Amino acid sequence: MTRSIFTIGYAHATQPALVSALTDAGVELLADVRYLPLSRRPGFSKNSLRAAVEEAGVAYRHFRDLGTPAEGRAAARRGDHAELARIYSGQLELPQALAQMAELRALAEQQRVCLLCYCEERETCHRGLLVEALLADFSVVDLKPALP
Repeated sequence: MTRSIFTIGYAHATQPALVSALTDAGVELLADVRYLPLSRRPGFSKNSLRAAVEEAGVAYRHFRDLGTPAEGRAAARRGDHAELARIYSGQLELPQALAQMAELRALAEQQRVCLLCYCEERETCHRGLLVEALLADFSVVDLKPALP
């Protein structure tokens, strides 16, 4: 049986559109893989996002150590995917990241999990690198929230 992992970016989304995309796909757990779960976009900081998804029946977990450290985020903003990949691979070797990877993998084997980050496209984001490193044997479903 092929398992699926879902991913979603909120760069151009509203909170209601993101929650709708999650519930429409039957996601059971939103795995926030941002290092800093803060956002200038209304509704996407940790507490507000958690409240909205939980109200819709989706569990929320923040996996800080699977996020990108500051220098990796800077590389991503510059569009330097090779540098992002180099920095992020180092992040994933840290003991606390390895523990969170094991936890996330176990959850994804039991329920429908969606990885969340800001970036719209998984291919240019650390979400894609995380999927390659941890969930390469899963089929990947990229959810796209309806645009406002």
